[in-house]
Amino acid sequence: MQLVEPRPSRPMPIRITPLIDVVFILLVFFMLTTRLMPLDHLELSNSTKDPSNVTGEPFPELQISAGGTVRWQERQYSLAELLPALQAADVREANLSTTPDSALADFTRTLSALDNAGITPHWKRESP
Repeated sequence: MQLVEPRPSRPMPIRITPLIDVVFILLVFFMLTTRLMPLDHLELSNSTKDPSNVTGEPFPELQISAGGTVRWQERQYSLAELLPALQAADVREANLSTTPDSALADFTRTLSALDNAGITPHWKRESP
């Protein structure tokens, strides 16, 4: 009595479908876990136009501190003082960053005020 079937004399073909499945899963895994480009400034607007400055000058740097004050050109401004100063300087876009002790409410308040004033903010992600 035979318990095991005898092995066929011809070679077994290699099935390619499971290999393709494994390669596809690995491809999807690496695509999802890889950063495609480094983010220094994250654009918050929904427009698809080119965010570059036409004149080649860098955007002004605005830094939100604790209490909602904003630092620009080595001065601290309240939000009510900042908007007229930016409009007088004809600023249309600005890089926005935060200090570690600034509150989320201050960030969203400043972001909304800049957007309502017609200034496009770009949030600068700070390294920890």
